[in-house]
Amino acid sequence: MSTSITRRLVLLSSLILPVAVSAAAKKEIRIDGFPDYDSHFKVVVPELMKANPDLDVKYLINNHDDHHKKLTNNLATGSGAGDVVLVDVGRLGAFVNAGGFVNLSQAPYEADKLASQFAPYSWTQGKGTDGQQYAIPVDLGPGVLFYRRDYVEGLGYKIEDITKDWDSYIAYGVELKKKKGVALIGNASDIAELIVNATVNEGEGLYFDKSGKSLLTSERFVKALTLAKKVHDLGLDLGLTSWTNEWYEALREGKVATQLSGAWLLGHLKNWIAPKSAGLWGVSNLPAGIYGSWGGSFLAIPKQSKNPAEAWRVIQYLVSKETQLQGLKGIAAFPANTQTYSDKIFAEPVDYLKGQKARLLFADTAKKIRATKPFKGDQIAVTIYQNALEEVIRQGKDVQSTIAQADQLLTRRTKSLR
Repeated sequence: MSTSITRRLVLLSSLILPVAVSAAAKKEIRIDGFPDYDSHFKVVVPELMKANPDLDVKYLINNHDDHHKKLTNNLATGSGAGDVVLVDVGRLGAFVNAGGFVNLSQAPYEADKLASQFAPYSWTQGKGTDGQQYAIPVDLGPGVLFYRRDYVEGLGYKIEDITKDWDSYIAYGVELKKKKGVALIGNASDIAELIVNATVNEGEGLYFDKSGKSLLTSERFVKALTLAKKVHDLGLDLGLTSWTNEWYEALREGKVATQLSGAWLLGHLKNWIAPKSAGLWGVSNLPAGIYGSWGGSFLAIPKQSKNPAEAWRVIQYLVSKETQLQGLKGIAAFPANTQTYSDKIFAEPVDYLKGQKARLLFADTAKKIRATKPFKGDQIAVTIYQNALEEVIRQGKDVQSTIAQADQLLTRRTKSLR
């Protein structure tokens, strides 16, 4: 081989080799999540990789229930989970306290330094019972009331009069049924859920007081079940399960006039549930002056991840101010990062809501939500409470006796945890 050819080959290899090494050095990071985050990831992941050229970030999306079932199995078996996982706040406590997530308060993560950037109540939700941070909020669910403007206006009401208190809300439902043949709400149990989750006394948990004693027989639970039962007994709900085809159809076809939900429902309504209903929906504060959280999502790193340091970089990118604003614009995921709230987008009218400046309402609500204290028995309590709620609403059982039995069962099943 001639010297000139040899030199050209050496030069060529020197040009190719760094590219090959660079490609080989990339670490593959997978994010596991659920809709509508696939729409968000499609936009932000390419930008994330540009900012982190050593990472090859992929994402795996399953429907909400399947995603959480899969994650349950992954954590139980110690394999199969993504490096970063998206978790609904309603499932978070069980996962965190099962011990399958990385403690992000410890070095090298030191997540507590980020606490001031987030709504206090959401930051607390990501803690374990040991006070350590295991999950970072990525979107919030400021609780609001979505309502059909055409029904409110058609019956000569103002939304402020309807939401003044629960009696006014129910009276509106009676008129709706009589004059429009429309249900007030998809499922009366949503009313109970709201009262239980959003009227917690400072320092208490959802189901347990400061000392770990069951709260199921407290006034909060009695009121929640009593109101929900009243709405159902008056025939003002359709008994629909959320996230079913029947529920989607009811929202799409105007079979229900209101929906208690988190701010995130806006994105679902606009993008795929009822895109043709633009201008028909509005949003207001919750009834009876309540300020509460309705859902929200968190990011965590399973202990089984082989690349936790890189996974942490991905989380930091996804909860940064710029990325959070992209989520707000794209899928109406309400930012957990409160640094975004001064952005001009919050004062912009929302076309889908007939030009209403709804994001200002969402931000104001988020600032007023109080934190709740997590307890080890929360997941047990959820199941017992929901069974009691079902018995009261669907089977017509007495509130006081049903909740008393539930309280006894919860006390017995969590005795060893106190």
